[in-house]
Amino acid sequence: MVFAGCIALSVERVFICVLKPLYWQFFHKKCNILEAKENSCYITFSAKTGHLTACVTISKAERCYTNMEINVAKLNELPEGSYQLIDMRSDRDFEYGTIPGAIHILQEDLKENPQIIKAKKVILFCSHGTNSIEAAEELEADGYRAYSLEGGYIAWLREEMRRQEAEDIKNQVEQSIRKKFRKTIWSPFTKAVKQYELVKEGDKVAVCISGGKDSMLLAKCMQELKKHRQVNFDLVFLVMDPGYNPINRQKIINNAKLLNIPITMFESNIFEVVEKIDDHPCYVCARMRRGYLYKKAQELGCNKIALGHHFDDVIETILMGMLYGAQMQTMMPKLHSTYHEGMELIRPLYYVKEADIIRWRERNDLHFIQCACKFTEHCTMCDNGGGGSKREEMKKLIKQLRSVYDKVDMNIYNSTKNVNLNTLISYIEDGEVHHFMDKY
Repeated sequence: MVFAGCIALSVERVFICVLKPLYWQFFHKKCNILEAKENSCYITFSAKTGHLTACVTISKAERCYTNMEINVAKLNELPEGSYQLIDMRSDRDFEYGTIPGAIHILQEDLKENPQIIKAKKVILFCSHGTNSIEAAEELEADGYRAYSLEGGYIAWLREEMRRQEAEDIKNQVEQSIRKKFRKTIWSPFTKAVKQYELVKEGDKVAVCISGGKDSMLLAKCMQELKKHRQVNFDLVFLVMDPGYNPINRQKIINNAKLLNIPITMFESNIFEVVEKIDDHPCYVCARMRRGYLYKKAQELGCNKIALGHHFDDVIETILMGMLYGAQMQTMMPKLHSTYHEGMELIRPLYYVKEADIIRWRERNDLHFIQCACKFTEHCTMCDNGGGGSKREEMKKLIKQLRSVYDKVDMNIYNSTKNVNLNTLISYIEDGEVHHFMDKY
């Protein structure tokens, strides 16, 4: 439909006298548009006459149906029982399949149809969302709260196929933890939980997710533990954005959605701060991140945070302490927070080996982010698992030792449990140094 008029008046008067009334009448009375804009009207000059031409062009393809359409995502968010779905397609199409809960009414039978419930939102759909929008407009004029499903049944079907595919992947991932990787992941995980009493009745645990393979596996294991729980506890899946680039941030969000992990994300400026630090930036980064996680977890009512450190992290930490720190210490399976009263840190993957985590990831064809720090690529001192880091040196050393004796990593760990104080030159207990000469 085209409305046009040529008027030899000023631009202001043309709009005031002709366009504006026409605009409001057509859009608001005819189409019931909630968010129409004045730039839908155009003012031009005639090249032939030099006269001002006021023109409003409204075509079927150009109409704004902002408040008349609803997409599949918004449809799925509507409360159950608040809407009515009406399939306008042919009898044959309806028989082949429809959206669950939809009733079948042809377009020509919509007028004053007793099956349509006026108290509910009426959502119409055809195959592609073209005919249904006209039908929604007509019902709206009759006093119904009518909407057209954007993209129609085809759009819903595509989304349903994507949802089903994601559901299949999620089920596959969960099943692989319990079955395929039962001996190498699930059993070591539950062993650590039970042996060190990492999860107790009434706990609320913040599972801290960085977006890498370790934290994502931890999240799924904790979900499985809660599903098959012997104690009652709650979970929060906490993601802190310390300054991720948009790609990494979206990757974390997408993977969480794929694996059905309901994340809670908050932001900080840690990367920005650490970027200005020359000495031990990764150590500072780790401490700052942990502090932010403790604080946020407390705000959410949690009493514990769970980190994705695995068995290899434990072994590497022992060797790094000996070779570079001149001290004998290990990464503990749990510890009380020094600065956040009532908070505790737990490491449920304490007995799970990194090689098995990698196999789990590859088996399920999952793709996670690596170190997301924006400056570690150029930092040779960073402990991020990349080339040149001290932890990477330990990984290579352990691999070399393991090629000679395959139980060397377990022996390194057991050495921290089989400590004979009578054979030590000195040791520290509660900050106090004890020397063998004190009792010699």
